[in-house]
Parts: sequence; C-alpha cells; structure tokens
Amino acid sequence: LLKSPAQITPRTPLMASSVGEEEDDDDDDDDIYDAEIVGSGNAAKGRKKIRLAIVIEWIAFIALMGVLITTQTVPGFRNYRICSVTLWKWCVFFLVVFCGRLFSEWLMNALVFVVEKTCLLKKKKVLYFVISLNRSARVVIWIALVLVAWSLLVNNGGVQLSNETNKILHHITRGIISTLIGAIMWMVKTFVVKLAASSFHVKTYFDRIQESIFHQYILQALTGILAENNANGDDKKSRRQPSFSVSSDGKVKKQEVINVDKLYKIRREKVSAWTMKGLIQVIRKSGLPTVSSAIDDGDAVEEGDVDGATEITSEIEAIQTANRIFRKVAKPGHKYIEEDDLLIYMSKEEVDNAIPLFEGAAETRRIKKSSFRNWVVKAYKERKYLALALNDVNTAIEELNKLASAAALIAIIIVWLLLMEITTTRVLVLIFSQLLLLAFMFGNMAKTLFEAIIFVFVVHPYDAGDTCVIDGEQLTVDEMNIMTTIFLKSNNEKVCYPNPVLATKAISNYNRSPEMMGDSVEFSIDFSTSPETLSSLNAKIKAYLESKPKYWRPNYSLQINQIVDMNKINMGLYVTHTINFQNSGRGSRKAELILEVTKILQGLGIRCQLLPQTV
Repeated sequence: LLKSPAQITPRTPLMASSVGEEEDDDDDDDDIYDAEIVGSGNAAKGRKKIRLAIVIEWIAFIALMGVLITTQTVPGFRNYRICSVTLWKWCVFFLVVFCGRLFSEWLMNALVFVVEKTCLLKKKKVLYFVISLNRSARVVIWIALVLVAWSLLVNNGGVQLSNETNKILHHITRGIISTLIGAIMWMVKTFVVKLAASSFHVKTYFDRIQESIFHQYILQALTGILAENNANGDDKKSRRQPSFSVSSDGKVKKQEVINVDKLYKIRREKVSAWTMKGLIQVIRKSGLPTVSSAIDDGDAVEEGDVDGATEITSEIEAIQTANRIFRKVAKPGHKYIEEDDLLIYMSKEEVDNAIPLFEGAAETRRIKKSSFRNWVVKAYKERKYLALALNDVNTAIEELNKLASAAALIAIIIVWLLLMEITTTRVLVLIFSQLLLLAFMFGNMAKTLFEAIIFVFVVHPYDAGDTCVIDGEQLTVDEMNIMTTIFLKSNNEKVCYPNPVLATKAISNYNRSPEMMGDSVEFSIDFSTSPETLSSLNAKIKAYLESKPKYWRPNYSLQINQIVDMNKINMGLYVTHTINFQNSGRGSRKAELILEVTKILQGLGIRCQLLPQTV
C-alpha cells in the first residue's frame, strides 16, 4: 500500500554557515519548521465532548453573570446574605469555580499570543513549553483563582462565626491549598519530562534528521518539482521551503514546511524544542518520496498534487525509483549523471554537497547508475531505521512519563494528607516503615528499572537498525524499550535481551564506527618460497587493491605472523574497507578478496593454505 508523499518544493543552497553567521541571530530556528492545517478527518466524537464542556461552562457563565447583575441592580438582593456572606460574593466565587476553565484558557491564549508576537523572547523555545504545559498550567491557574476568590470573598474573616463553622472553612482552605500544590507538582513533573525528552532528541537525533531531510530534498529535486516551480515563477520564499504533507493521527491533515537552508545553518545547541518536535513529526509520519507517474511521463508534478505521489515503502520500490529518476536526469543513452545534469534541478552549492554522497562521484564528478541506485536504497533504509528509532524512543518516553506520573501522584497524596492534617506524623512514620519493607522486597526491581532507564537514555549505545556485536555474535537492533531490547539474528530469529544485562556487556556498534574499518585475510605458504616471489605477491596484491578504490583504501599491510615447524609461514593481509561493517556489502567484498588472493598465490606457484578466517 503506497501512501501519499511528503512533497518538497524549494530551491535552497545547503552551505554550512560560519560561526559568525550562526551567532548572528539567536532566533534563527524560528523559520525552520512551520505547520498549517489544510484539512481534517472525522474527529466528531472528541469535538462533541469539547463542545459540550464549553457549552455547559458558557451556560453557567451567563446564568451566574445574570444573577450577579441582578444582585447589583435589584435593591432587594443587594444586601441579601447566605451564611453571613452577601449574595454577589457567592456569585463571583461560583463564577470562578464553574467558569475558571474558561478564564484560564483565555489567559493561556493571551500568553501564547504575546509569545508569538514579541521578538524579545526566543519564542519557539518558550512556545513549545507553554503549549506542552497548557493543560497543567490551566488547572494551576484555575485552582489559584478559586483560592483567591475563596480567601477574599468568602473566608475573609470579616464575619464572626462559630468554632465549628470556622473549622469547616479552615479545612476547605487547606483543601484548596493542597490541591493547588498538587497541581503545581504535576506541572513541574510534566515540565521536567518534556525538557528531558527534548534534550535527548536534540542530542541524539538532530544530525541524523538533518541528513535524512537533505536526502529527501535531493530526491524531490530530481523529480523535477523544483524546475516546474521555477518555470511557474513562484516567489522566492516558497522556493526556499520544502513542504511535507503529513496526516496526523488520521484526524488532522497538516502541510508541514521545512526551510532546508536554515536547517543546515543552525547549530544543534540553538535548535528549539518546538522545531525539534516538528522535525520528528515529519520523519515519523512521512517517508522518502517518489512521484512515479510524473517521472514515467516526463512531467513534473504541481505542488500540492498528491494523487499520483507515493512514498518508497520497500527496497524494491527504492530500486525502481532510482532507475526511473536516473533515466529522467541522465542524458539519453548516457551511463552517467553528469554534473551539468544535476545543475538543471539544483544550484551549484547544492550539487557540491550532493555529489560526495554517491560512491565514486567525488573524484569523477559524475554518478554511475549503480552508485545512484545504492544511494537511494541506503537513504530509504536510513530513513526507515530513523523513523523506527524515533518511534521506539517515543514509546520509551511514554513509559518513563507513566513512571514519573506514578511517583508524582504518590508524592501529591502524601503532601495532601499532611496539609489536610488527616494524617499525623506518627501515622506517616508507620506508612514509611511499610514502604521501607516494600523497598526491601522490591528494591532489586527498582534498581533494575533505574539501570534500564540510565542505559536507554544516558548510555544509549544503539538505535533501531544498528548492527551490533554482543558476546561475539552479530545482531541487528529491531526494537528498543525501557526494560528490553529485541535483536534479529542473521536468520531473522528474534532475541530479547534485558537492558540491565546489556548494560554489563561490551557492545560493538558498527553503524557508529568510523567509515574506514579494518579486515584481514590470513593464509599459510611454503617456507621455501623465495623473496622474489614474495615481492611479486606484494605487487599483485597492491595492484588489485588499487584497482578497487571503491572497495578498499590504498593503505594495506602484508605481514609474516609466524613460522610453523620450519616449513610453513603464516602470513596476514590487513586491508581497510571504504565502508563500515553496518553495510551488508562487507561480506561479499571480503569473499572476493579471499578468492583474488587465492588466485594470485596459485598464479605465482606458491603452495598455500588458507587459515581459519574471522567473519
């Protein structure tokens, strides 16, 4: 099933900015991400609930305001008292109680408006937390208004009351204060979780998201959308902003806009939580695009036309897309995409940044069909694994939020009981003694949970899709949770490891290793082999490695490791890959090297025997 594509419609140079440029404007990331609602699905049930609550609040607001006006205009009600408190004060108090949600919503909307309009604040950084804490902050404001109204209007001490009545009022005041403190504690919990999640996302995934969006930009540029926009005379602003059509939760469809130019000029430290949330949304909800019908017909697709647009959903589709784009971009009958072919679709700066991504193109300035196809497949895999990693982390953060919510709820209950004087210190000592007993019984579980959280969010040695070596076995990360990680073996067998156990093991991560990684071929030759023959062996191996610059680095080492029984020489050929071992091509390259070394030895008449190889 093919989904609607994420469309890009910009032309923008991707040049790394200098330090001076990056420091010119602290608010540089304000224009990186923006979203506009362009349609909506069926969310009637949720809307009905919201409308019903709003209708009830407005009815209460109108009714209480009517009574309040009556108390001030009708002489008979002006001094009317209930429980020694004038009627108009009760009206104001109940107005705050029943309509405080409306008042708090108005205050939050006003705060959001001020943040959006002012240039004095880093508005995206502030706006994210204002919106994220919207519900908690509204509850705090609501309860605070209730407390103020209760203290000033009802329980102001201006009327002599009985001891029993004063005691009841005292408990009500304490109850409101306790509830307010609990709401503040809950808001602080929400803020801490949001801040930790945002910092973790920026630190761990921002660079990968930059790269993935650049890949998506190149693919859409080569489909011809940009050329069509330029021909239609689109304004500069629209050409500089790639846009992604993303459906959110099947309810609201948004046109999400990313300014690639600013995205690649911004430093990681200056990325706001708002922008990072938008970038993550784009990666999770959209894939690498292809406009197959437009490519086949040789026409570009208009911006916003998503009927014929699709997303790459498999390696086969990635290969088919690469072949179609190659035929479209390359000159008829040519086996390469030349630099001037790319300049039709991208600027010179963009081409300079794109060419090194293709294998062997940096030296020749032209792209082979196989290199282009491999790059599209690699870009698709990286995008898929990045989306899986973000989904896994999002699930882990939700689980962490549940744990934090449980801890905050326990703390709120204890504080509420203390402030309400329902529980004395002696009773609390008894409760804590029972908690200590539970801690003794479940302390190991709590320790395991804490170690798992540290492993996932602090150590974080891998992401979904990474190839790792654990206890000498090569495994691929399939799914990452708070307590466990699921790996895939080479035969697709799933293995589940507890994260606290993994925290005690040495983990080798191929994907995070440097691009150049060493490998070796060990063999044994006859002791009687002459020095001239060994020199010829060295020369032929050197010639072979230099003939495969896409596979091997030119630096290598041919060493004598051991002399066995005075009749055999154990030798080792140590070479360096041009890829890291995350790439599945490592095995085929090494197999080809072993066959070539065997062929060279046989051609030189050297009696040889291959030693056990490390896979």
